[in-house]
Amino acid sequence: MFFELDFNSEIPKYQLLINAINDGLSNNTLASGDALPSVNSICKDYNLSRDTVFKAYSILKDNGVVESVPNKGYFVAGNTRKVLLVLDTFKAYKEVVYHAFVNNLPKNVIVDVQFHHYNINNFKTILTNGKGKYFKYVVMSFSHKEVPSILSEIDNESLLLIDWNMYSKSNNNYVFQDFGKSFFTALNEAVIRFKTYKKLVFAYPTFTNHPIETVKYFKKFCEENQFKYQVITNPEEFKVVKGEAYISVSDRILGEFLEQCRSKNLEPGKDVGFLSYNETPMKPFIYKGISVISTDFKQMGAKAAEFVTTKEPLQTYIPTKLILRESL
Repeated sequence: MFFELDFNSEIPKYQLLINAINDGLSNNTLASGDALPSVNSICKDYNLSRDTVFKAYSILKDNGVVESVPNKGYFVAGNTRKVLLVLDTFKAYKEVVYHAFVNNLPKNVIVDVQFHHYNINNFKTILTNGKGKYFKYVVMSFSHKEVPSILSEIDNESLLLIDWNMYSKSNNNYVFQDFGKSFFTALNEAVIRFKTYKKLVFAYPTFTNHPIETVKYFKKFCEENQFKYQVITNPEEFKVVKGEAYISVSDRILGEFLEQCRSKNLEPGKDVGFLSYNETPMKPFIYKGISVISTDFKQMGAKAAEFVTTKEPLQTYIPTKLILRESL
């Protein structure tokens, strides 16, 4: 049995060994009941100390991945299960989903995380190569005509779609957020704050993959409340002007907003306003707090873990909420 260990990496050696064994389980070169190399043989083959190998095996044992048999050695635990989690990108709020998902799973579940980056070839390769290798599949899809046929190759009882309702069927399992009516409702909760500004500007840059229906409901909100408004798709046209409030689905735009406020001596929440999409761990602490419209990503991750740990079908939407802070 051969493990690929990159000793030029900054990752601790014991963690390299843990990762190699988990990778073996994910790609089916290791299976439940397989014997693992002895501590002595790994020490000899990879020039590792006994303490390093023993630490790796002990952590795997504590996590329920391996079990030890007196006088026989270490074996892959018989009840180990593998789950494939496919995310689009690893942004801050996706990290919240990931940690909530992993932290709500039992120790005998191993999670293999892959990213498609909105690339259909990546998406197809990940799911095609993973077909039949995992107990459950938790997938963030995206807008592309080939996505439905790729998803149809995965057994419906094993598949959970999360985040964006794109190409879902009536019998699919899902945990979604709503980017339309819920967004509109949240905007209405902030209407008093918005009335202190002369114009609302939605920054929806061309590089975003955020659902376009959000823009439609922004326009509806402004027209029903008789707000002067503008939608900007070119990031170079984003100019902060005193008396205007800005909404954006991009944290790059948030950074540009704060930079322009500093250079123009404008105070967020007084001279100009900003409402960001998607809560992250840092937004309560940026400046004096950034107002957000966001779903509960912790709840999304926890619900996805619930699908893995039960045999029950799951179809639910996670609420979208407004969190007002000093920026608006």
